[in-house]
Amino acid sequence: MTATEIVTSVLSLIAGVGIFLIACTMMSSNLEALGSRKLKSLFTKASKSKLLGVGVGAATTAVIQSSSATSVMVIGFVNAGIMTLTQAATVIFGANIGTTITGQLVALGMFGSNTISTSVIFATFAGIGAFILAFAKKDRLQKLGGIIAGFGMLFVGLSMMSGAMSDFSELDSVKSFLAKFENPLLLVMIGAILTAVIQSSSVMTSMAITMVVTGLISLNQGIYITMGANIGTCVTALIAGITSTKNAKRTALIHLIFNVSGVVVFLLIGLIMNMCGINYGLLFDEIFPHTPQIQLSMFHTIFNIITVIIVLPLTNLLVKLVNKFIPDKKDKRQKVTEPSFRFFEEHMLRTPPIAVQQIKNEIIEMANTAVSNFDTACSIICDLNYENIETFRFREKQLNFLQNKLAQIIGKLLKEDLAEKDRIYLITALRTIIDLERVGDYAENIIEYADKLYDANTKFSDQAINEINELKKLLMALYDQVMTAYRDTDKKAFQNACDIEEKIDVVTEQMAQNHIRRLSDGECTAEVGMQYISLSANAERIADHFMNVAKTINSYS
Repeated sequence: MTATEIVTSVLSLIAGVGIFLIACTMMSSNLEALGSRKLKSLFTKASKSKLLGVGVGAATTAVIQSSSATSVMVIGFVNAGIMTLTQAATVIFGANIGTTITGQLVALGMFGSNTISTSVIFATFAGIGAFILAFAKKDRLQKLGGIIAGFGMLFVGLSMMSGAMSDFSELDSVKSFLAKFENPLLLVMIGAILTAVIQSSSVMTSMAITMVVTGLISLNQGIYITMGANIGTCVTALIAGITSTKNAKRTALIHLIFNVSGVVVFLLIGLIMNMCGINYGLLFDEIFPHTPQIQLSMFHTIFNIITVIIVLPLTNLLVKLVNKFIPDKKDKRQKVTEPSFRFFEEHMLRTPPIAVQQIKNEIIEMANTAVSNFDTACSIICDLNYENIETFRFREKQLNFLQNKLAQIIGKLLKEDLAEKDRIYLITALRTIIDLERVGDYAENIIEYADKLYDANTKFSDQAINEINELKKLLMALYDQVMTAYRDTDKKAFQNACDIEEKIDVVTEQMAQNHIRRLSDGECTAEVGMQYISLSANAERIADHFMNVAKTINSYS
């Protein structure tokens, strides 16, 4: 080969890897968007048994073509309380089986040396998908076009990688150099490092299959490189876990321990086989003769299935182990001093459908915080007991934090390729967080009214306090119905909320009349009455803001 041909082959290899990566991303993002509504219900089924959890993980990863995306979903569901860590572990085990589907597709695309190559046939889907993307108007059709185009581009990238490696296989110097890497441990390390760099075990495995088929490396070398790819794929989750919640760290650690355990077991088996004069390459060449692409892809699948069989019975032990490595803080005196998210993590932006779900969880938590501050404010103004004022102040900081940060994140998500329902929801969410922050502001107003009563050394009458408590009960009942409607898109709960809101209007009007009567009878002062009327007006406005939250379901239900 001339220098020009070598440079051309290197550039073709880089281009092929790039196209393959883009294809994986296209397929993953569009499949996630199409299936986002069903993913949550699918994952909740994992709680029924460990085997079902493995099946859910394998099916989800096979469909969305991304074990990393599956891991992010799992972390989100654990944080949201939808799944336990044990259930999450079984889904991750299954994800390792599901991720082998890409290797099987690549192997399928490498048949046809004397006829039209299956890779060329499958590559035509890139054009079909592109036509759909160009002319489709409906969102779902565009997503389908993206999936088809991504599938075809997998094989375009594969053809470029295969062509480049075929050129390199003609160079004896390259083959001689690669043949020196025979140490299994070294090959595992190479596979792990390269996978960590390109952040895709599917690409690494596909490259290994191509190198074996073109004769650049032996089947045995490809097998150990593939083992290393299984370890390297954990790096992304580990990096994300460093700055994430404890559950995220534990989930990432479970993934790492699972993959390392499988590699260790297969390395030991390989060592014993070598002592008997056989290796994995010879074994799989006997089982699947004359088809190196099938030999390596099947090893990858069998490797992960056997690892699941070994580790699955030890799931509870594994969960206990990671809980010991990453324990909860036992010092209950330690309190959170800075506002923070409870459910959302920055790396979830890589999986928009899950990010949207976690945004909703944060908004529900924001609503809980706002109504808790209203409850505390009513207690303080009635009793003039400021014991919980610091908790109140912290919750107010949390509300301000959530309003600002959620608005920023929603802005980022709206730039992503989202399902139409998710896009509409996020647009309404921008208004919702403003409504909830305003609830917090009105709660602050009530505290200010309490301060005025305290400074004037006066307080509400028992009758006024009873009326405030009755109003608070109605507002809490309204809140419960509003959140049921918001959380579950429940139209019946929405109607119930409308009925309660009408009662609140009547009650606040009656409170104003009662105040006028007490004032004329000399039962209260004008100063006390002013704070009382202001409180009832603020409560009515809080009810209006809660109703604004409930009304958003009419936009996307």
